[in-house]
Amino acid sequence: MIRKAVIPAAGFGTRFLPASKSQPKEMLPIVDTPVIQYVVEEAVASGITDILMIIGKGKRAIEEHFDRHFDLEADLEAKGKQAELDAIRRISELANVHFVWQKELKGLGDAVACARCHVGDEPFALLLGDTIVESPSPVTHQLCQVFERYRESVVALEEVPRDKVDRYGVMSGKIIAPSLYLIDDFVEKPDVKDAPSNLAIAGRYVFTSDIFDCIGRISAGKNNEIQLTDAMRLMVENRAMYGLKFEGIRYDIGNKLDFIKTNIIYGLKRDDMREELLAFVKELAERETTGI
Repeated sequence: MIRKAVIPAAGFGTRFLPASKSQPKEMLPIVDTPVIQYVVEEAVASGITDILMIIGKGKRAIEEHFDRHFDLEADLEAKGKQAELDAIRRISELANVHFVWQKELKGLGDAVACARCHVGDEPFALLLGDTIVESPSPVTHQLCQVFERYRESVVALEEVPRDKVDRYGVMSGKIIAPSLYLIDDFVEKPDVKDAPSNLAIAGRYVFTSDIFDCIGRISAGKNNEIQLTDAMRLMVENRAMYGLKFEGIRYDIGNKLDFIKTNIIYGLKRDDMREELLAFVKELAERETTGI
């Protein structure tokens, strides 16, 4: 059983400047809940009890979010705001959350390497902190099930439009069961005509601890960073790795447009705002169409 998860959250979030100058992009809210809380809740719903977050400079707000806030709790209790009190207490009780600092931003592979001492020899889940996945069963849980069967690393795959594969890392491999692939390689942002598939890495992984040795053996790649994909390519040379085309919808919160879209989508799921928000969206669309 997978007990531990790693969530990298050390990057500057430059695509969200100036908002991310003093506020971690992972703490930007989808309606009223920070992105990273959705990620933690997915891990917890997958049976994980121990979470390590890789953070960097300016990320203290993440630590504070998952810690108790006794003054706020006392204030809410005194005012009889029980629902709000229960909501913020629940955050600190989701899991055992730990933090380690990535002292220098040298890429996702380097961030994952920071987890080595905490993870040890155990298999672990890796969830990117700027991606939310909505699915009938948590995607991380789906990956854990594959791992329990094969005892090898497994990565979540998302089918993307063929003409957009050059935006992603895509896998090369063969299908061995419905929605399950045995991977033989990864290609980072391939030309459309050369792409081995249209199945892209989707920000969720379960790794054996061998990934740490592979990270240690690679050199800096694109942007002079230690690329996790390069370590995964090295790993599949010696061990089996599986890819699961998961059931669900991925929301990439790493850019402004998708962040706004996701807020609207999640707002429409809320009973307390759905009708008014839907009416506003329709009115706005009519204005844009008619020019009135």
